[in-house]
Amino acid sequence: MIISASAMNETKAHHYPIKLMGCAFVITAVHNNPQTAWDAIRAAVSEIKRIESLISSWKDTSQTGMINNMAGIAAVKVDQELLDLIQRSIKISQLTSGSFDISGTLSRYFWDFNNDKGKMLGEDKIHLLRTLIDYKNIEISNTERTIFLKKKNMKIGFGGIGKGYAAVCAKKVMENMGVDSGLINASGDLMCWGSPPNKKDWDVKIPDPKDRTASLMTFTLPFGSVVTSGNHESFTLIDGVRYSHIIDPRTGYPVSHIQQVSIVSPDPEFADAMATALSVMSVEEGLNIVNRMNGIECIIIDEKDQIYYSNHFKEMILAKAA
Repeated sequence: MIISASAMNETKAHHYPIKLMGCAFVITAVHNNPQTAWDAIRAAVSEIKRIESLISSWKDTSQTGMINNMAGIAAVKVDQELLDLIQRSIKISQLTSGSFDISGTLSRYFWDFNNDKGKMLGEDKIHLLRTLIDYKNIEISNTERTIFLKKKNMKIGFGGIGKGYAAVCAKKVMENMGVDSGLINASGDLMCWGSPPNKKDWDVKIPDPKDRTASLMTFTLPFGSVVTSGNHESFTLIDGVRYSHIIDPRTGYPVSHIQQVSIVSPDPEFADAMATALSVMSVEEGLNIVNRMNGIECIIIDEKDQIYYSNHFKEMILAKAA
């Protein structure tokens, strides 16, 4: 293909949809050189695939898979990158009093969210879950660079933080290749930087929990991330109650009191984890923890369709949409 000089100098947004990490990604690069944009997009895809191979708990050959297979048996030596991610995850567990817990991934082996009508687990299985889900049983040796799960049959997984981390890594790769403006959309979880063509900021939509094709609200964002967690895609109905696929790691039961949580944050990894944590907490707990932070905002929608905002959401975010 021959690209004219005028086309080379025109700044455009180049979009690439692809399925990665089990969900639909759209990677956008804004640049006046199509070659640079597409090279950066390809590099971002490769980086996300690399992250997936590192943190996937489904693959026995991944470092995460090896940690899980050796639970209760022996420590596993890992890359510094994975050790750091686990340490950051544990810090968020401490911050949220266990509402976010990477050892909670074990619950997906107990609960079935692949059909509309599910069954409540018996107390024996709930008790087993409670004994195996606890971030305090993840032992880290910084000197040996090892991870050890203290209890046999424990598992860790990064479903509540992995997409956010992948977005951080992909953005760095794209910026290093000269893409100063772009957007990474992981099934509605957004990371943006720079500016879109002919605009100052990016348009961001918060989905309507009743209809994912519609938006609850739209605002502009110059930089940062918006991550949404909810019961709109993966859920089950038990005795007429809609339960989210998100499990409260403190109880072993799925969440039913929260429909949707959206977090606005400069850091998509942190936003990803906090959206999961706030989906587990009560509305009051979630608002209190966000209101104590700088630069973090949230929207919480409960099971009665009541919408709650963090203290500065309206003045910091909605004012930009006015």
